[in-house]
Amino acid sequence: MNPAPMEILATVLFAFAVLHTFAVKRFAHWAHKYPQGSIPENLLHFLAEAEVVFGLWAAALFVGIMAVKGSVHDAVAYIESLNYTEPKFVLVVMVVAATRPVVKLAEGLISAIARLIPAKEATAFYIAALVVGPLLGSFITEPAAMTLLALVLKRRYFDQKISRKFAYSTLGLLFVNVSIGGTLTHFAAPPVLMVAAKWNWDTPFMMTHFGWRAALSCLLSTFIITALFRKELASLEAVPNRSGSVPVWLTLIHMLFLAAVVAFAHYPDVFFGVFMMFLGVVTATREYQDNLKLKEGLLVGFFLAGLVTLGSLQAYWLKPLISSLSGHALFFGATGLTALTDNAALTYLGSLVDGISPDLQYALVAGAVTGGGLTVIANAPNPAGVGILQTAKAFGDEGISPIGLLTGALLPTFISILFFWFV
Repeated sequence: MNPAPMEILATVLFAFAVLHTFAVKRFAHWAHKYPQGSIPENLLHFLAEAEVVFGLWAAALFVGIMAVKGSVHDAVAYIESLNYTEPKFVLVVMVVAATRPVVKLAEGLISAIARLIPAKEATAFYIAALVVGPLLGSFITEPAAMTLLALVLKRRYFDQKISRKFAYSTLGLLFVNVSIGGTLTHFAAPPVLMVAAKWNWDTPFMMTHFGWRAALSCLLSTFIITALFRKELASLEAVPNRSGSVPVWLTLIHMLFLAAVVAFAHYPDVFFGVFMMFLGVVTATREYQDNLKLKEGLLVGFFLAGLVTLGSLQAYWLKPLISSLSGHALFFGATGLTALTDNAALTYLGSLVDGISPDLQYALVAGAVTGGGLTVIANAPNPAGVGILQTAKAFGDEGISPIGLLTGALLPTFISILFFWFV
């Protein structure tokens, strides 16, 4: 059977899923109109969870394939043909990185750097976290960096009495900086990982073409946002981590587990085995542990799996579009398209274009990472950040607004464009 009807169906459902992500706050608003605990209230709150959106529409695609092809086997065969390694990896690395030993170590490192900055503690930590933290993602992977930073920033800033404008500006800054901050190496940012082997990009190449631009962009964007909200930052008091002490040996064990998960990122059967052993260690040392972020990790994995399921059938229009653009158009086209589809999927499709020149290769990846903070679906780590920050006091009862995120990300995205294309 001609696959065109399935592709068209997937594109229509993909469009509905994108619209759904922008409407989640409206669903949350409608939910408050019904009695608490009622079926309509619970259903609308469920539809307002950003992390379930693409999974729900992917389920609709599964049913649609059964209807189009008249067979459950064909729908199952399509799912089995896809590669879900990235959703599995993000689930595991998010849970491991969100444990008390790892978070306290990361926060201690950021605090040590913050003490070198001549500013009040709340301001200095803000600068260090949003400059150093995203760049750390080049070594521990972007999903791990996003998880750590979201947890630390939630307690220190998003759960404090800060304005909605400051909250969304910080959220946008976090997402953009994490998206570009993983480009110092060739293995940490999903859109780079998709093309590095085929295009022979190694860490020295990434440092000379992407890394220094990413570092300067993170630095300038953070200083501008800090300057714009300096009064709010100056009014905040330091909120130390009071979760309890952790033995050094346990922190080292957790870091070894994190390193093992990152090292075997392409082998889900292996890193899930590592994860099982990790869960055993956490159970045995529960006095030094906080509750694991299993629910959050599963929701993020579900979101990304839905994105893979729907996005895999978009190649018929994305690939010709990418191959038809010039360097300038490709950079800005990739920046814009990334807001509507995962940037790793975008660069993967670009890698399938035969004979793409080095200049066009750079334009595609630079545009993909530059636009990675504009929406929750733009970059694989973004759902992890939303999953943790959704309940922060700064965003109110209805959670994070996609329009608010887009608005907050515009300034750091513009600065990234300057460094990645015009400098």
